[in-house]
Amino acid sequence: MKQDRKSSARSATKGCARTFLIAGGSLSVGLAVIGIFIPVLPTTPFLLLAAFCFARSSRRCYDWLMHNRWFGPYLRNYREGRGIPLRQKILAITLLWLAIGYAAAFVVPPLWGKILLAAIAAAVTWHLVTVRTYRPDQKAAIPDGPCPPFGSGDHAPAEEGGAPAGPWNSPPEEDSEPPRAERSEGCRR
Repeated sequence: MKQDRKSSARSATKGCARTFLIAGGSLSVGLAVIGIFIPVLPTTPFLLLAAFCFARSSRRCYDWLMHNRWFGPYLRNYREGRGIPLRQKILAITLLWLAIGYAAAFVVPPLWGKILLAAIAAAVTWHLVTVRTYRPDQKAAIPDGPCPPFGSGDHAPAEEGGAPAGPWNSPPEEDSEPPRAERSEGCRR
């Protein structure tokens, strides 16, 4: 009897954790979308957090995020070490400084607030400049067609020939959705 209670308590805890991770991933995707339009709110960390949460909780949500029309290529290029396309870097830095400049000039009155905004903009600019610049002609052997099974590590990054270490390569918890036999359509990586 005691054993049954312990196992049901464990499964309830896993269910709560799964729900919490899905909610956290969804919130992170929402904040990332807002961050596209508000340069002070970073998009990439929220997308990476969403990928982490979904990888631990829901294969369906993880697949949706990684194969999303807008987020998928961006996340895959970033996590596989390919970098950020030059056009996106220039656009992000330009919008960042326009938004920060407007806020510093017209919205934030105290001098310390203006200095803080400039420091944030400088740090984000430094990060974007130091991240590798992705050029489409640098594509490694990225297969067209069916995606490898979730968590298999069969996706080779542009360099080094193996999957990078990180939370996105590990499979979700055992009580998550059952694996799909095969994707109904191919995916581009």
